Amino acid sequence: MEQTKSRYTGHGTGGPAATQMNNNPGVQVIARAATVLRSLEGQADGLSLTQIAQLVGLARSTVARIVNALREEQFVMAASPTSGVRLGPALTRLAGSASVHFDHVTRTIMTELSRAVGETVDLSVLKGQFAVITGQVESHHRLRTVSVVGERFPLYCTANGKAILSVLSNELVDRFIAAPMFKLTPNTITKRTELIKAIEACRRIGYAVEDEEHTEGICGLATGFLDPWGRAVALSISVPTTRFEGLCTGLASRLLAAREWTARVLNIPVTLDE
Repeated sequence: MEQTKSRYTGHGTGGPAATQMNNNPGVQVIARAATVLRSLEGQADGLSLTQIAQLVGLARSTVARIVNALREEQFVMAASPTSGVRLGPALTRLAGSASVHFDHVTRTIMTELSRAVGETVDLSVLKGQFAVITGQVESHHRLRTVSVVGERFPLYCTANGKAILSVLSNELVDRFIAAPMFKLTPNTITKRTELIKAIEACRRIGYAVEDEEHTEGICGLATGFLDPWGRAVALSISVPTTRFEGLCTGLASRLLAAREWTARVLNIPVTLDE
């Protein structure tokens, strides 16, 4: 899975812990501990106390006290028998609970959205070069769109794919759209400049549109956000073309409301710039 956006951005003495403005000692301790934990994110081989101190902009002695406290709670553990620390098993258990909560929240939101619009609602996650369906609530119409959970869709010619691209950095977008774009239908976008315009439009209005670009007879809308683990995710509504034109504006309104609901409940940003 591609890294979408680092949730830790401190470097050297300019790290967030060094610029902590809150004078409440208890809050400051929690903030510093969180900063230390974020510095270990993605560090499979762990970091030394000196490396952590340099990253977060704190004295090594302060980092040592924080790490010792975190080790007591199993939030960090030894990276090797001789030196360094890495994230510990207690965080894995907490992450598992958070994952269950995320699944419950998104399932509830998808169900309510599908009931409100009467169409199929999907949840997709960026995996490799594709948007992969991880959840679905089907429409009750006899004529409806249905995908299989686990099915992969190209990013460049689907609503969910373009919505996912819209929450990635420009550097990642350039990497993802460098590959050839094959024409799957007469409406498929195959020019890089046109795709970038579609991504920019999605960032501006909050949702991407698919007009029979992947499959003839199917249209859709999707909005993207970063989940609590920083993964690029899309919430989408897919509709048979025969119903789409008359529903588009109403679908967009409902979709954006669902995105805002998701952001509030999960306390996550809904755009790259937030």
